[in-house]
Amino acid sequence: MYFSKSIHHESIVMKIRAVCTDIDGTLLDSRRELSPRTIAAIGRIRYRVPVILASSRMPGAMRHLQNQLGIADHPMICFNGGYVIYFEGDSPSPVVLDSVQIPLSICSTIIMLAKGTNLHVSLFAKDEWYAPSLDQWTEREERITKVSPTIMTFNDVMEKWDAAKSGAHKVMCMGPELEIEGMYSKLQTMFFNEIHVYQSKSTYLEISPKIISKASALKLVMEKRFKVDLSQVMAFGDNYNDIDMIQAVGIGIAVGNAIPEVKAVAREVTLNGREDGVAVAIEKYFLR
Repeated sequence: MYFSKSIHHESIVMKIRAVCTDIDGTLLDSRRELSPRTIAAIGRIRYRVPVILASSRMPGAMRHLQNQLGIADHPMICFNGGYVIYFEGDSPSPVVLDSVQIPLSICSTIIMLAKGTNLHVSLFAKDEWYAPSLDQWTEREERITKVSPTIMTFNDVMEKWDAAKSGAHKVMCMGPELEIEGMYSKLQTMFFNEIHVYQSKSTYLEISPKIISKASALKLVMEKRFKVDLSQVMAFGDNYNDIDMIQAVGIGIAVGNAIPEVKAVAREVTLNGREDGVAVAIEKYFLR
């Protein structure tokens, strides 16, 4: 069922000057792939409007999707807004529009809190994923994202980042539900003003800098690259980290499997992400 909150599609479609979409739970099908219908729908609008992928993923886990969609030169919002980039021509190095990291001191505290638990901690910076070992969690993420981690001890990562005056764009904890909930509570208490902490799944905890979001990153992209106001953007999402973005744009659309909080702020609810909900909405606005 496709739910709409009284929009005059014909009058508003001419005002849409960009499309932004979350990936996991929103854009991908049941195989965690891009469906032929989604590829076709985006392929038909990619020269009319920029199509921006916005995700908690690292660049390497988004690049292959951009290539499949034919939008390799369009901007991407990585790590929930902490790393905003685009590629020019054949250059292997991105143009960086924004980069905001979690300080080393907070990274070290998270690692310390995870000691003696069953939690797996992964550290991300730019296009690097660091994990202390290959285990069921890294193998699962490899299958989902098609990216492999660099195996390195936390001490070595901290030394490397300290020398480079760097930090993490994202920290991810994976593990049993009760321990994930425990870590969530501790981090919310200790670093409420410094970091965003949210559960993307009951067994996944994603941590990013407090001052960024998909909404703030999208605003930056629209202003710097396209001189477009967020009121002229259509965006899709399904989870907590999409709420600000769905609220900020002119047409915020929740997929059918979105959490209630996203549906509550969305202008429309399209079909389930696994049922090509994004493609259905694009067809509705652009292709009929």
